[in-house]
Amino acid sequence: MRSTIAAGHNLLPKPDLITVEEAKAMDVARLTDLFKSHLNPGQLHFMKLLGFHKIKIERAEGMYYIDQNGRKILDFFGGFGSLAFGHNHPKILEARKKFQEEKRQEIAIAFMSQYAAALAHNLAKCSPGDLDMVFLGSSGSEAMEAAIKVAERAAGPKRPKIVYAENSFHGKTKGVLAITDGALYRADFKVTDNTVKVPFGDINAIERAFRTDPEIGVIVLETIQGGGGIVQAPAEFWTKLRALCDQYGVLWVADEVQCGYGRSGRFYAFEHYGVVPDVTALAKSLGGGKAAVGAMIAKRDVYMKAYGTPKTAMIHAMATFGGIGEACVTAIEALNVLYDEHLIDNSAETGAYLLERLQAVQAKYPKIIKDVRGKGFMVGLEFHDFSQTLPMVLRPVVSVLDDKLKGSLSGFVGSLLLRDYDVLVAFTEYNRNVIRLEPPLICQREHVDRFVDALDSLLSRGIVSIVKDFVKSQMG
Repeated sequence: MRSTIAAGHNLLPKPDLITVEEAKAMDVARLTDLFKSHLNPGQLHFMKLLGFHKIKIERAEGMYYIDQNGRKILDFFGGFGSLAFGHNHPKILEARKKFQEEKRQEIAIAFMSQYAAALAHNLAKCSPGDLDMVFLGSSGSEAMEAAIKVAERAAGPKRPKIVYAENSFHGKTKGVLAITDGALYRADFKVTDNTVKVPFGDINAIERAFRTDPEIGVIVLETIQGGGGIVQAPAEFWTKLRALCDQYGVLWVADEVQCGYGRSGRFYAFEHYGVVPDVTALAKSLGGGKAAVGAMIAKRDVYMKAYGTPKTAMIHAMATFGGIGEACVTAIEALNVLYDEHLIDNSAETGAYLLERLQAVQAKYPKIIKDVRGKGFMVGLEFHDFSQTLPMVLRPVVSVLDDKLKGSLSGFVGSLLLRDYDVLVAFTEYNRNVIRLEPPLICQREHVDRFVDALDSLLSRGIVSIVKDFVKSQMG
């Protein structure tokens, strides 16, 4: 397009900007310098401990990252559940490419968007019961903010209190920090005080809270706790919770941001228990691994109580990027791929195989692995405290350091899996002894075998050798 600026006009000088091609060609040293200077120097410290700072990802496809040396890294991290379709699924790429080529609208705030409407319809069709009113956003935190707001308004001003669980994680934005049980994330921020904390999965504690405090109007729970270490409540808990909520008129918000979208082997994890919450939230893989999309899905009567009149309709309407065109098209195509390629079924079946193989490894190394748990492709591998993995003679000496050493063994294993076996795993926020496994839902048995065989080989070295190998990696 030709500029219409008059000749002789003093133009603003262009800053020293990096181009797209320069960014692509950037080496690790330059990348490290920019990360330290402009992103998060403190985070770089932990990346160096794990050896992750030596890697620059050039591209990614399917189950693999490919680094600057052409090394293929098997992804059992999965972006905390954001990569249900693996990296760069061809059908999702094609849908985005066609959208761009046809120059369709991205931001259509003044008009109704056919893409936002279609995505909302699809989410309603995927959701059980009366979950059919949708708010679209760009992240899990935004979806959970919307969920809390719609539930609080529907509960009414006389019932402003919200019950949440110990070791919960619902996001880092200011509102949901009040129901996120993490001192690290809360720091010294001032959060709202209309909350009541209960132990996760303790139905008796919840019943006491409901019975003794008539101001409680909402309860918010992850169906499977992710940051807490892949923790599940007993199956009967959920039917009792639904009954209690109905009895006391409390609205149940199910946070499915991480455990939903097929990860547990059902579209929503709560579907395993034959119950339906009043409000739920999705994000992560909803954007097909290519777009940032989050969604709140509420029962129609709950939504209408909160925003059902022209006077209240705009209280929590979509933000600028909620329902943006290409993101919605990406999410529409992704939902179709999820069912067309039977990825939820694969999560259930191949996830069960992953658990079976890991349980066999646990039986082989009972002094190292404390527990294996999870559903589908949301699995936690918990190690014993460090002292318990050592010879008996060393345990009393080292046990006094167990709290400070929490997370050390999972960190050693995660670091060496990447360095020596080209496998990437994740960790959990609250129980640092847990390795979190959330591979893409396209994961096959051969990928499970490769991961489990690598883990078995590494653990066969013994704890002393693992520690020595990790220390050597830090000195190299």
